[in-house]
Parts: sequence; C-alpha cells; structure tokens
Amino acid sequence: MEKIAVGMLGFGTVGAGVAQLLEEHKQELQHQVGADVFLKKALVRDLEKPRTGQVSLREDQLTLEADDVLRDPEIHTVIEVMGSVDQARKYITQALQQGKSVVTANKDLMALHGAELLKIAADNHSDLFYEASVAGGIPVLRGLTEGLASDRITKMMGIVNGTTNYVLTKMSQDDRPYQEVLLEAQELGFAESDPTADVEGLDAARKVAILANLGFSMNVELSDVTVEGITSITTDDLAYCRQMGYTLKLIGLAERKNGKVELAVQPMMLPNDHPLSSVQNEYNAVYIYGEAVGETMFYGPGAGALPTATAVVSDLVTSVRNMRLGVSGQHVGEPLNEKHIKPDNEVFSKYFLRLHVKDATGTFAALTSIFAEEDVSFERLVQWPVEGMVNTAEIVIITHTTSLDVYKRLQKALNSLDVVIDIKSSYRVEGGS
Repeated sequence: MEKIAVGMLGFGTVGAGVAQLLEEHKQELQHQVGADVFLKKALVRDLEKPRTGQVSLREDQLTLEADDVLRDPEIHTVIEVMGSVDQARKYITQALQQGKSVVTANKDLMALHGAELLKIAADNHSDLFYEASVAGGIPVLRGLTEGLASDRITKMMGIVNGTTNYVLTKMSQDDRPYQEVLLEAQELGFAESDPTADVEGLDAARKVAILANLGFSMNVELSDVTVEGITSITTDDLAYCRQMGYTLKLIGLAERKNGKVELAVQPMMLPNDHPLSSVQNEYNAVYIYGEAVGETMFYGPGAGALPTATAVVSDLVTSVRNMRLGVSGQHVGEPLNEKHIKPDNEVFSKYFLRLHVKDATGTFAALTSIFAEEDVSFERLVQWPVEGMVNTAEIVIITHTTSLDVYKRLQKALNSLDVVIDIKSSYRVEGGS
C-alpha cells in the first residue's frame, strides 16, 4: 500500500492526540484515503522532555529543527499544533510556498492572518485547512463549506468558548460568584492560568471572525468584532435572568442583512427555550440560519485533546485525498462579497438594564421621560427596594427593540440623571416575546 508521510510542528496535548488517532485508527484511515498515512517527523522544543500519552514516538521521529519537517521532500502535509502566532505563521508560509499542504488548529493565527495564508496556499496549489480552530471536535467549518455550500447564510450565533460557558453555568446553577467559579475552572483544567483571552471574549472573537469569513465569503478582520467579556457578571444578574425566563450566555454573533454584517461577542440573554440556552458547562454549540435550510445547530465538545485531534485528522484525510486526486489548492477562492459593517443605527435588539436609583418622588417620571424622548418602550419593568441601602431602589427593565445608537444615547442620558445612582448592568436580549 502507498505510504504517505506527514510532518508535525509541535507535539503537545493536541499533537499527542493526533499521533494517537493516526496509530489507533490506522485501518479506518487507510480505508478512507487508500493509503497508509504515518507521522514521519515532529518538531519539539526538548528531546528529553517526558511525554505522557497513548502513543510514544521513536527518537528518530522527533527533531529540534523545523527544516526536518518543512524541507523533507517525502512530507507533503504539515500539521501545525504549536499554538504560537508569529513562529507558526513563518513555518506555515514556508510549507505552503514549497507546495506542501497544511492543517492547523491555530485560531489566533487564522483570525489574524487567515486571508493572507489562504492566498499563499492558492498561489502555490496547496491546501490550508483549519477545522479545529473554531470549535474543537465540532465540524462546523466543514458544515458551512460543504453541508451548507448551496445555501446563503444569514446568521451565525454560538457558544464558542468552553471556559466562559462553564463559569456561567456554575454561577447560575450554584449561585456562586465569578471569582470562585473561575478558580474552580482553573483547577479542573477548563481555564488557563491566565484566563484573560477567554473571560474577556477575545478567544470567542477570533472564532467569530473565522466563521464570518467562511460563512459570508468576506474578508473579515478581528478588529471588526465588537467584544465584551463576562468579568462583570454577577449572581444577581443571573438570578434576574432566571426570574424573567432567560439564560445568560457569552454569545458570538455574525449576522448579515442587506449586504451589511454585524459581528459581536457579548453576554446575551436568551429565552430558556432557545437551543443554545441548554448548552451547559464546557460544551460548545453554533446555531446557523440559512435562507433555504432554515435553522441548524452544531453541538459538542469545543476543546480537549482527542476532540480537537479528531478535527485535525479529518482535515488531514481531506488533504491527502486532494493530493492523491491532484486537486490540492483548488477549493480556495477569492471572497465573493465586499465587507460592509453595520452602523449602530442598523443594529437592532432588546436590552436588559439594571439600575440603582433614588427611591424618591419624581424618580420614575424622570426615567420614563428619558425613554419617551428616544421613543423606546418597556417590555418589562420591575422595582424592588435595595437591601441595606436606605432610600435606594433597584429597577430592572427589558426594553422593546431599539437601535444600538439609540440605546447608547439612553445610557448616556440615564447616567446624567441626578436620580440615577448607578447602572449596575446592561445586556443584549436575543429573541423572546
């Protein structure tokens, strides 16, 4: 049987998972591609480092020199699982320029430099696949490019970060504060020692940029995504959501209408009957709206060695098939649509507001006049006294649909009112009656 050599850049948790699948699923992979795919060489930082995993590589399979992978004429596909940006970009560029195909799980790289690398791949008749960069083992990118290729995608929204979903799930279910749950997530391995990229929404924003590029056939940049994280969410906010029939999730959103797109990552209140509301703990899900198919959802583990490795090896299978058929690099095309970002006056939603106000005559009239001036009505309005604070009331409002620019003016006007002590929290409300 024909043997096909594969090289790997990096051999950490995901790399070890890839090696495990190549070994344990060898028979299935041979059936899929009609050849014996094997790992010839893996670039590592330290040859002496103890490596725990289901598969141990031989000494001759490990190297400290990138050229042993990049310049080996027998290696036609390179798997990048290093996790860096600049070094990975350099190595992937070199591989593509030599006509090698590349499979990567690097979301940071693809969000920042994906368009550039895809062009290099096309120019050199090479493949560049990156399924694992968005949702681990969930085949959402393949779903967009193959399963939904005949449709016109209008909206993608999803939970694409397992750390934040775990934290919000436990905060809501157990009525525990953010810092306590985050520490637990770190101890369990669901959060990094420095969780900034996750909890501030940056990780999800990178994935939204990748989804929008593919789903809308448009060169979207990371800077086009509006980003807000979960660090200011309190158990009080979550309790109000439950009382009102909503679930609070960190949602990545990409929506297209009349040729313009909105790209955002932010905490959103979803009706409890929305499919994404039931996605718990570290799991991910992406909800996709197409003009023809209607609504579909991709759900599963968004991280982990073997789920992510599954996506990597699936891309490898496609790459090897293309190579054997002589069609490598032919799936990459120029973006179809020009990028037009929606201005604030074309972004519409309902909003949740939680205010602390002076419990005095005229407060309610002052508040309602502000909303009346902007022609924004209330869907719900509830008032409670604030425990431990004299002459202070808490008002919770869900507005009817309004534009983002109007809502920003509302917030500014409310902050300027003498009767408003503080805007405690504000969230977008997606859907609902």
